[in-house]
Amino acid sequence: MSAVVSPRRARLGISLFFFTNGFAMANLLPRYPEIKAAFELSNTQFGVLVAMFPFGAIFASALPAPLIRRFGARRTALVSTAVLALAFSLIGFAPHPLLVAAAMFVAGFADAVTDAAQNVHGLRVEDYNGKSIINSLHALWSLGAAAGGVVATWAASRGVALPLHLIAATLVNLGIALFAMRLARLPEQFNRPEPDADAPTSTRLTGAMWLAIIPLALLAIVGVLPEEVAMNWAALYLVQVVGTPLGLAGVGFVVMLTAQTIGRFLGDPLSDRFGVVPVMRVGGVLILLGGVLVIAFPVLPVVLLGFVMAGYGCATVVPAAYAAAGRLPGLPEGAGVTIASWLLRIGFLGASPLIGFVSDLSSLRIALVILGLGGFAVLLLSGKAAPARTDAAA
Repeated sequence: MSAVVSPRRARLGISLFFFTNGFAMANLLPRYPEIKAAFELSNTQFGVLVAMFPFGAIFASALPAPLIRRFGARRTALVSTAVLALAFSLIGFAPHPLLVAAAMFVAGFADAVTDAAQNVHGLRVEDYNGKSIINSLHALWSLGAAAGGVVATWAASRGVALPLHLIAATLVNLGIALFAMRLARLPEQFNRPEPDADAPTSTRLTGAMWLAIIPLALLAIVGVLPEEVAMNWAALYLVQVVGTPLGLAGVGFVVMLTAQTIGRFLGDPLSDRFGVVPVMRVGGVLILLGGVLVIAFPVLPVVLLGFVMAGYGCATVVPAAYAAAGRLPGLPEGAGVTIASWLLRIGFLGASPLIGFVSDLSSLRIALVILGLGGFAVLLLSGKAAPARTDAAA
């Protein structure tokens, strides 16, 4: 029996895929301080541990594009989502930090595949709907992350055992993903678009293509820095610097991702009205100012306000960079998003060890200067995501 296919159902389905990706990751993040304390890790050691996630993603490298072409973006997203959720659930049972690192590596590998597959399918659904929805899709990722952060913060404050919490979150995630798989169906002409006769069959890039895609990848890297800080360091910052109780350590992550969610829901209409680049430049200013508040005034209300500003400011950066990369001319389907995502994760790989190393040399407060610097970089690079930019050699 075939499922009903419609633009609205397809949009809901791919939105739920984005939701599950954020929800899976966020159920672990507010409990990082417990993991760090349980294994008596230094800030540098903790930074290396969480860097195993982007390290695993780098090993995925060119795998997503051929998987998407062979099995379809929707099926690829479902399988990789399941692997990601199961890998996170195993962390709750790990008796040694090396096993935590191994689980993070597998989760990162699966996340790279999920990221590319859901963005490729999201662009197809956008074409099917006939209007911009990419920011709204990423808003569902942020909403899922915020929801996961709330659940994890509640579980930590109530003393729910980490293994029980992560297993429950995994079961919920898998149920939603299976439902999303059915809803996200597309008509054949959108599900497998006709290939461009002039497009190459490999993902090998010419020099001109690298010149087009590297600035977009750099933009995505600096745009994701607020997420990096929120995911891996906000909880520790609130505990170590601000003096927040351990059970409430996840509140910084939650407020940042909530603000990002709102920014992404507003991103499509604002970008349609004012343009992608002006909206992104305002976002860069907000990230910069938010970073200043976080490090200059380490009291809870001001720090939370800084996280809110940074979260809202970064809302449209990664979606716009991915959309521009996914529509670069001369590349086969899925290749632009895959390569941009791969380069983003190389930058991600260095961020947490750098923050941990600087914080051990000085303080975590000093290390989070990177948040404001990321906002400044968004200002410099935002013009690269202009929709009219199709000159790969420029």
